[in-house]
Amino acid sequence: MVRTLGVAVVGFGWMGRVHTQAYARVPHHFPGLSLRPELVAVADEVPGRAEEAAAQYGFAAAHRDWREVAADPRVQAVSIAAPNFLHREIGLAMAEAGKHIWIEKPVGLTAEDARAVSDAVTKAGVQGTVGFNYRGAPAVAAARELIASGEIGTVTHVRIRLFSDYAAHPEGALTWRYERERGGSGVLGDLASHGVDLARFLLGEIEALTADTAIFLPRRARPTGATAGHTRATGGELGPVENEDYVNCLLRFASGARGVLEACRVSVGEQNNYGFEVHGTKGAVFWDFRRMGELGVSRGTSYQDQPVSTVYVGPGDGEYAAFQPGSANSMGYDDLKVIEAHHFLRSIAENIPYGATPADAVHSAAALDAMARSAEQGAWVPLA
Repeated sequence: MVRTLGVAVVGFGWMGRVHTQAYARVPHHFPGLSLRPELVAVADEVPGRAEEAAAQYGFAAAHRDWREVAADPRVQAVSIAAPNFLHREIGLAMAEAGKHIWIEKPVGLTAEDARAVSDAVTKAGVQGTVGFNYRGAPAVAAARELIASGEIGTVTHVRIRLFSDYAAHPEGALTWRYERERGGSGVLGDLASHGVDLARFLLGEIEALTADTAIFLPRRARPTGATAGHTRATGGELGPVENEDYVNCLLRFASGARGVLEACRVSVGEQNNYGFEVHGTKGAVFWDFRRMGELGVSRGTSYQDQPVSTVYVGPGDGEYAAFQPGSANSMGYDDLKVIEAHHFLRSIAENIPYGATPADAVHSAAALDAMARSAEQGAWVPLA
């Protein structure tokens, strides 16, 4: 029996739109799901933005204040796509109001924030899903199974990269993302959080790390109006960039494996160059987000001069079959958010967590805090 679930979206920048579109698409890709999302409310503090969203997508109500969403009894589940500094306050309020939450990473500014949200979700007995979307790629699921099966032997080392140019332009506006008080960390929370989640998803817990960070574009112009995404600003008052553009990090896993994680938001010539290379004693597996449906796989008994084959993922790998009928048909970024929406709704329907949870966000945030401490102290930092 299919029942309706009232959902709301708080924060209607790009990510709020992606969440909304995922809710609209999820019944088509996962028709067996026993819940059907109904768009009840949308909230955004920018004048006119919520009303525009309601007109375009069919939300029943539009608000400037997210607290009206928390007080609405029709809303049973909420997507939180607001800026990082609001994650904790909104997450706690929604959980305490008995609403399930789908919240974007990094879930606040610190591990303390993420832990507070995770604890609130547990205490309230609601479900929580976190936007670590790259683990949802069918190729990543296939890589995880391949690693766990021992086909590449014992994992020895991994390299995870997240390079982008979204902040490379010197005229990029000095938005909340570049401020400690509202954005927290820079590329740590934005990209390296995904890297930590991929590392844990593929290889297990991180035992210790050491990191170095840098700011390469130290000043930007303040925007004169509302912003969404990564906008430019010229002529405005210049202000300091307070958080890091770049991080590199060495990882030690509890398994004994070693790793390198590198992330940068100002990499000219790099557009969403995200991926990993996992090496084992008998082989290796490689993934590039820009070729999302492919894996490079080396396995066998040659060891030296062992070739790498391109494997196209297909039905049977992760949630691929919900989107395409045969291997090598392309999927895109928005499909990963549909998979997240499915995990979120299935968690609510079955009262069992699926996909990334607030507890995963706590682990990721703890590693990010450790990276920041390591960069400041110039030392290895253990993770509990």
